[in-house]
Amino acid sequence: MATVRFVVSGRVQGVFFRASTRSEALRLGIAGRATNLADGSVEIIAGGSDVALDELERWLRLGPPLARVDSVRREVIPDRELSGFRTV
Repeated sequence: MATVRFVVSGRVQGVFFRASTRSEALRLGIAGRATNLADGSVEIIAGGSDVALDELERWLRLGPPLARVDSVRREVIPDRELSGFRTV
């Protein structure tokens, strides 16, 4: 299982981005969290299979209907013990 950090920027706060990300992550069997950052972006820490993480990244590039995604950064981070998926 890999662990990655995504940072999504654009109009991604106040548009149900974190809640929608949680639903998508759970559907894909991904554990982790989604957090609003002070600069208006959303950080996602996600652990799962490479295939599931790639699928999540594809979804993050679109986001929910009210969002406008300008960029998605992805970086591999040291594995973490993750369970469930929460929004912070």
